[in-house]
Amino acid sequence: MSNPNAGFHPTVEFDGPYWVYDFTRPTQISWSAPTKYSVGRFDEHRPGMYTTELFQGKRDHHVGLDLGAPAGTAVHAFEEGTVYETGINDQDGSYGPTLITEHCLALPTKPGGDTYEGVNKFWVLYGHLNWESIKHHQSGDAFGKGALLATMGAEDENGGWPPHVHVQISTKKPLVCDMPGVVHQDERDAALEQYLDPRLICGPLY
Repeated sequence: MSNPNAGFHPTVEFDGPYWVYDFTRPTQISWSAPTKYSVGRFDEHRPGMYTTELFQGKRDHHVGLDLGAPAGTAVHAFEEGTVYETGINDQDGSYGPTLITEHCLALPTKPGGDTYEGVNKFWVLYGHLNWESIKHHQSGDAFGKGALLATMGAEDENGGWPPHVHVQISTKKPLVCDMPGVVHQDERDAALEQYLDPRLICGPLY
């Protein structure tokens, strides 16, 4: 799958068709993709999905983008940047091994559109990874466009989820190696001011 956004490298290289989930309905009937690859949408209300204590039964609005593929699938850098932090968010239902990168460049408001005013530095979280693939990273390490950043983790280490990478853009520097991937419905508007649509770097997937 090519990425037409500003010449960015694909975060995950889909070499076949992908399934776009609809998690807006509280049922698990359609929660199994019929294809090798899948996409979970940004800015989606997902009732009934987040049941562990971490989410307190209230946080169910997704503010990242999920790219699904088999465990071990490569996760690439969309553009050059530096490693901000690595860590393990080990709560049941959380990200498991996590990588955050830092980037100093202007982001478009949409493919081919104007850039966001004042946004020239941002951070990208990659969650649900394989720890062996990221444990060598050190804060400040530089990497180039298309570099192998990580691989996707299996369910037994990624917080208990089918293999995928959660991609999330923040315009504010994270204080820890974490970001709230889902928020309460009442927090949606404020969250979307800080967490931008990851399709700006991953391409128009749906």
